[in-house]
Amino acid sequence: MVHATDRRRGMTPRITTFGEFRDAVSAYRLPRILLTALELDLFTKIGTRRWTIPQLAKTLSVSERGLSILCRNLAMSGLLIKTGEAYRNGRLASTALNARHAAYRKDYLDLMASHWQDWARLSESVRTGRPLDEDVPEEPGYRRRFTWAMHYRTLETAPKIAGQVDLHGADTLLDLGGGPGTYAMAFLAKHPRLRATVGDRPEALEVAREIASTHKAGSRLSYVPVDFTKEAIPGTYDVIWYSNVLHIYSPETNRAVFRRARAALNPGGRLLIQDAFLHDREGLRPADASLFAVSMLLFTEEGNTYSAKETSVWLKEAGFATTRVLRMKPGTEDWEDGILEAAAPGKRPGTRARRTQSRESSTVR
Repeated sequence: MVHATDRRRGMTPRITTFGEFRDAVSAYRLPRILLTALELDLFTKIGTRRWTIPQLAKTLSVSERGLSILCRNLAMSGLLIKTGEAYRNGRLASTALNARHAAYRKDYLDLMASHWQDWARLSESVRTGRPLDEDVPEEPGYRRRFTWAMHYRTLETAPKIAGQVDLHGADTLLDLGGGPGTYAMAFLAKHPRLRATVGDRPEALEVAREIASTHKAGSRLSYVPVDFTKEAIPGTYDVIWYSNVLHIYSPETNRAVFRRARAALNPGGRLLIQDAFLHDREGLRPADASLFAVSMLLFTEEGNTYSAKETSVWLKEAGFATTRVLRMKPGTEDWEDGILEAAAPGKRPGTRARRTQSRESSTVR
């Protein structure tokens, strides 16, 4: 079995034998078990109680045989805890997977569950080169649910990243395409003098306002509706944070966004891009970055995942002076070596000229 830390380091084993091929295909089994538990609302029904299989089967209106096999495997995975003939929720199942708990992550769980059916249709997108259901209008409320899902996805990661990214000397930050503003709030919490802005579509900004209203630092957050793929970015900033947006667009669109970002930065300002970058010479790894391109095929008009090297070239073409990969502590990053810093020409705010010169000598590996 491949451990999570190995997957994040791009160490997915190569498939060279039929047995390895069989094992790779069979990896669907545990994910299907987990999604079935969510569909049955199993973790919410269990709640804080201990249940025998007959009791729980009656409550869920399912067969005892089926539930017994399901719960055994959920206990094997650690989500349930089995004592004798009784089962109870483990820590994660009783919180993030339990609709009665404040930490429940409904919208992100729903998004993951919907992807099961979407990925089953991958052959369609490979044949056409187009996203699934591209002619179907976006369902009312989808953008709001998706924005909440992105908040739940980054809830733990954002503070870890904010604690490692150096914003010394920066007074203003734009979270461009920031959706729920989760990263903006994390940066504000870390830097008391910082003021931040979330730039995104109006539906996303509604969610960002709701989240910020529950945080002490929310008073230092502002909002600007903007379609940065087509129009200039309002205002000027010391730092622009561009997280998990690059992969949505084509190289041409990204180049245009970089030019607009460059125009919205103060002299010496920085564009920080967090994304699923490919780092090897052939553009195959890390595995997570390569696999994520499939999601872009399924759900976007022109998206893909890109190498840090080619993205650096686009940034230089857009007028940025230098680029470099920022490395986070292992296990804290969203993507492996997934933050690329681009500096605009000029002296970085809050730094001496010599220090700026030293930073400008850094390049992507």
